[in-house]
Amino acid sequence: MDSDRGIGKYSTAAAAAVEDAITPPVKVGYTKLLINGQFVDAASGKTFPTLDPRTGDVIAHVAEGDAEDVNRAVAAARKAFDEGPWPKMTAYERSRVLFRFADLIEKHNDELAALETWDNGKPFEQSAKIEIPMVARFFRYYAGYADKIHGLTVPADGPYHVQTLHEPIGVAGQIIPWNFPLVMFAWKVAPALACGNTIVLKTAEQTPLSALYAAHLLHEAGLPPGALNMVSGFGPTAGAAIASHMDVDKVAFTGSTATGKIVLELAAKSNLKTVTLELGGKSPFIVCEDADVDKAVELAHFALFFNQGQCCCAGSRTFVHERVYDEFVEKATARAEKRVVGDPFKGGIEQGPQIDSDQFEKILKYIDYGIKGGATLETGGERFGSKGYYIKPTVFSNVKDDMQIAKDEIFGPVQTVLKYKELDEVIKRANNSHYGLAAGVFTQNIDTANTLTRALRVGSVWINCFDVFDASIPFGGYKMSGNGREKGIYGLQNYLQVKAVIWVIVFIGKDKASQHFITTLFHSFQSGNSIPYMLSISSHDKSYS
Repeated sequence: MDSDRGIGKYSTAAAAAVEDAITPPVKVGYTKLLINGQFVDAASGKTFPTLDPRTGDVIAHVAEGDAEDVNRAVAAARKAFDEGPWPKMTAYERSRVLFRFADLIEKHNDELAALETWDNGKPFEQSAKIEIPMVARFFRYYAGYADKIHGLTVPADGPYHVQTLHEPIGVAGQIIPWNFPLVMFAWKVAPALACGNTIVLKTAEQTPLSALYAAHLLHEAGLPPGALNMVSGFGPTAGAAIASHMDVDKVAFTGSTATGKIVLELAAKSNLKTVTLELGGKSPFIVCEDADVDKAVELAHFALFFNQGQCCCAGSRTFVHERVYDEFVEKATARAEKRVVGDPFKGGIEQGPQIDSDQFEKILKYIDYGIKGGATLETGGERFGSKGYYIKPTVFSNVKDDMQIAKDEIFGPVQTVLKYKELDEVIKRANNSHYGLAAGVFTQNIDTANTLTRALRVGSVWINCFDVFDASIPFGGYKMSGNGREKGIYGLQNYLQVKAVIWVIVFIGKDKASQHFITTLFHSFQSGNSIPYMLSISSHDKSYS
């Protein structure tokens, strides 16, 4: 690689602009645990710092919940479910609360977006124009479903009337990640509340602020105390306490595959609670030989670099057909060098800092693996500026399937470009992964698109698009990318259980035995000993049930 490549883009002046962090246009208002409708200190009195990834400086100190706090939160959620109004109120009333909350989300859009960017590092324009409106959309979507959840009437052999009831599962434990704090809050909280459940939610320790503010707004919208409880803290303490709690009926977790295995084990060893997992990915993005290279480069760039590359479904294995490979690499490198890196509160910024020092160092480690493993570093490969957790957009070419950068989830702004020759070959290589979360396909040929759609072992396939996250579209993975689906009608299934109700049907005619049965039943009713039956009374050729 030319050592001077991209020096104009990554200039001293540009790096200096990162050093002077813009003051966020918001104040931190909520840093305590939310238990039974009140913001309270941790039982231990401990707090932990949440940091500004632009600088590494402390934004605020947040209450550090542990097992004792989880016990308090679960007790509040259990009482709210067993005795409180939320599961007992009409579904229409629940929907009205969620609709009011969506209105408040829109009203406080900029404050929520500023907290999201300050705590996470993503561009403010992304937070304010894409993610916070998406949160409101998710809550409206599930608010609309609240009064449309119902069972079925089921035909059965024999004299039986059978119906099914779809009932809330109870107390739902939820553990959300740091890369999309409020969007993941919405994916989990909205369907759970719409179904009538109560919740104990753990925020990621890196990004607790926006979700706590949103929880305040949810109570302002009319959510009863105890229906949503939130514990900020760490995985080995607060997270493990939720997953292993005997009075939590269900756990939903989004995060790494390694941690997902722990959550599943703790759930199994406790009360066999049901578990939904949305885990890691190493998603293929396949550029076919008929591709418009300029458009393919732009979409592949977005698929990888969006959200600083910190996206579970990022198109992190870019497979490019040999016919267009060299042109693609040249243009992908040029596009990466044009990517605007800087303070996420500044207009026009495409890429902010990585979440924290751990993720920053992990990404640089994988870049080193790529260089030492024999891949060609086309651009980037080092930190941007001298303060905060910024990394230059990085592109590797000549990547082989057995390299660590092609196998492991890097979770950063590192694009790996691999060459392929035949369609059958790329299908096998794309599927040769422990992960199966998503895939992208760029082609003008409908037959090629259909072939890849069917062949790829992933939960989502985007054709000539990427990261389309409409509220109605289910999302989840195959293989070690998790189980269950979030969003859409499928997301409701995570928070409902099915009860079968079977009535015996007694046919009543004009014979003496039938008349005797009616007399006995009448006397039973008179004495207060009601006996439920589904009756079918025949009169000539007509029946009345």
